[in-house]
Parts: sequence; C-alpha cells; structure tokens
Amino acid sequence: MQRNIQYVLFDLGNTLLRYDAPWPGSLEEAISALTNYLVENGIVQQADEFHNAFRAKLEQYYTGRDEDNTEYTSLDSLNDLLHEFGIDHVSFLHLRGALDAMYAVSQSYWDAEDDAVSTLKQLQASGYRLGLVTNASDSADVNTLVDKAKIRSFFDVIAISADVGLRKPHPRMFSTALDFWKADPSQAVMIGDLLSADILGANQYGIASIWITRRASKSANQPFMDSVKPDAVVDRLEEIPPLLSTWKMGLQ
Repeated sequence: MQRNIQYVLFDLGNTLLRYDAPWPGSLEEAISALTNYLVENGIVQQADEFHNAFRAKLEQYYTGRDEDNTEYTSLDSLNDLLHEFGIDHVSFLHLRGALDAMYAVSQSYWDAEDDAVSTLKQLQASGYRLGLVTNASDSADVNTLVDKAKIRSFFDVIAISADVGLRKPHPRMFSTALDFWKADPSQAVMIGDLLSADILGANQYGIASIWITRRASKSANQPFMDSVKPDAVVDRLEEIPPLLSTWKMGLQ
C-alpha cells in the first residue's frame, strides 16, 4: 500500500537525543544546583530539607504525569513547594534562575544521536516537512536542547507539552503540529521511543507510527508491548529515510 507521507514528526529525548549519565545521580546533582541557587540568593535557608522536598515533588510528578495527560510544569512545581515552605512573592527572575541552574546540569548530559543531523538533512532534502512533538515540563529547557544539538533549522514547528498544557498521547499534542501545516493525519508519521506516548498517540489520531528502539526503556514499554503496535520498528534514525521511500513506493 502506498502512503502519501509528507510530514515527519519526531520525539526528542531518547529519539533524536541521548542521555549520557546515570539518571539517579545526575538528578541529585541537578536538584543540588537548584537548591544552591535559592540558598545563595537568600530565598531558601533549609537547604537539605528543601532539596529532599523538591526531589519528592519531582518523583510525584514523574509518577503521576501520565494519569490524565495534563502537563504540570517545573515552574508550577517549584512555586508550589516554595509556598509550602512559606516562601511567597519570589520574582520570576529568581524562579527562572533556579530552574536554569537545575537544567544546566541535565543539559550537559544530553547530546544529539550520531545519525540525527544526517537523517534530518536527508529527510528535508527529500521534501519532507519536519516537526518536533515532545513531552517536557519546561519549554525553555527543550529549546536550549534543540539549539545545543543544532537541529532547530530542520523543524517548521515545535510542540512542547509545557506550552500546550497536555502530554502525548493526547491528540492535541499532534494536532498542534499538524494544524501548523493544515495537514491531514494520514499525511504524517510519528517517530518516537515510547509506545504509550508516541506510538499510541499517533495510532489513535490516524498518524502512521515508527517505534525507534535504540534507547527505548524496557520497563516503560513493557506494559504496552501486546496492545500497541507501530507501523514499523527501527533501531537507528538512519533507517528512516529508506523506510519512508519503500512506503512511498508501496513496498512495505
């Protein structure tokens, strides 16, 4: 069957980017950077207590973020915790500064996959329009990562759940991108590492789906292995352009 794919949507983390550090240790390092910023600016006094409370707040977010597909931003989490500590009226400048200190740590560990730029170049040269559809609790962090990876110029549209207010697999994440082009779902394909967010969301919205397994979390994907089926599976990004060529010719 031929497919008239004109628009290619990508997830970001563990799809176009890889994380080169153990998560628990780097998370502690990031929270310490945020806490230190607040202490140094005279906003927080109980450093250890605040550090532990913010870790618990993040763990609560990680556990509950996919329950109703509503995005709860890092700014909201930080503001709420400061209020719980009786700290009100913190300027946006200081809130943003604390978050930037935290994300500077994790940003140092994210890098573009070795075949990311070459794949995006090949797809763009072949006439495909490219978009980014990513779940993230902080829009500024995503934009920094995109610029660090030097991939912004490839994308017509970047849909971030922190901006949309909803997370994949909610259809609004996908419609945000497709509406930019006034495109029909049947003209698009979504590429990502999570069966629950990327593949299920695309399938439900009528978008073709490609599951990339190179960095796919076994534990996160295991509950969906039997129920969520992608249209194709690849290990590396460089497999995507030739795969789409076979779809165009009806050879899949």
